[in-house]
Amino acid sequence: MMRIGLFLLTNLAVIVVFSIVFGILSRVFGIGGVHAAGGLNYTSLAIMCGLYGMIGSMVSLFISKWMAKRSTGTVVIDTPQNATEQWLVDTVAKQARAVNISMPEVGIFNNSQPNAFATGWNKNKALVAVSSGLLQNMTADEVEAVLAHEIGHVANGDMVTLALIQGVVNAFVMFFARIIGNFVDRTVFKNEGDAPGIGYFVTSIVMDILLGFLASAIVMWFSRLREFRADQMGAKLASREKMISALNALRPAEQRPDQMPENMKAFAISSGQTQGFSVANLFRSHPTLDDRIEALRNYNPSEG
Repeated sequence: MMRIGLFLLTNLAVIVVFSIVFGILSRVFGIGGVHAAGGLNYTSLAIMCGLYGMIGSMVSLFISKWMAKRSTGTVVIDTPQNATEQWLVDTVAKQARAVNISMPEVGIFNNSQPNAFATGWNKNKALVAVSSGLLQNMTADEVEAVLAHEIGHVANGDMVTLALIQGVVNAFVMFFARIIGNFVDRTVFKNEGDAPGIGYFVTSIVMDILLGFLASAIVMWFSRLREFRADQMGAKLASREKMISALNALRPAEQRPDQMPENMKAFAISSGQTQGFSVANLFRSHPTLDDRIEALRNYNPSEG
């Protein structure tokens, strides 16, 4: 309930803020208003929605590393304090050189669940972090494969790709939500004035939520695809056997509640999931472990 409440408040805040911003742009740069006589100005609406979608997602991308550190409590290893930390830094450095990216920051966050994530606005300004539970419950070979998987996310530019996709999806959601809102305002509430009525605002907010929820299935589909690609990179940099072993080591964690913060689940190595087809699986950020392992068994790292 708290997450739903925060989601509703966030949507309201975003709508208000971007309405003000768009109003300023209209006056300063001469961009026409969204509401024209008798309805919507679709050109201006498209511009507003494009600004909303892309600016919002880009801001999220640029603060992603900062947010990740705060939400997970990740402590960056500036100077290794023990053999484990030194091994982590050395392994990430070797893998980063192999894929020709700058050395990411390396960190550890306190979480009993085996997990790891990579984030950052740029492949050369990234963060790779592992949980304390992962270090305690996996072998060195398995941790190496997990790190290679996360380096794969960085090298493939997955954070930027997902941000762009989310921005486009956001723009379409806001665009169609306001078209539906205008239709309801005019036909159901019989508003014939130039200014939008209460029906427009209420319907637009409701449709932002409903369409946003449905559209998230598209973003999650792309997220699942990039997990397969990151697994392939793990197989290249470590080995296919190590990557499969690491995925199998994640199975016990699936039986426990996912402890990763909501905003980091799409960037983690693991996510709790149900087996087989279900509507819920359409909104999963990760494929099932069985699907990922099967894909790896059919993948030949030497063939690219």
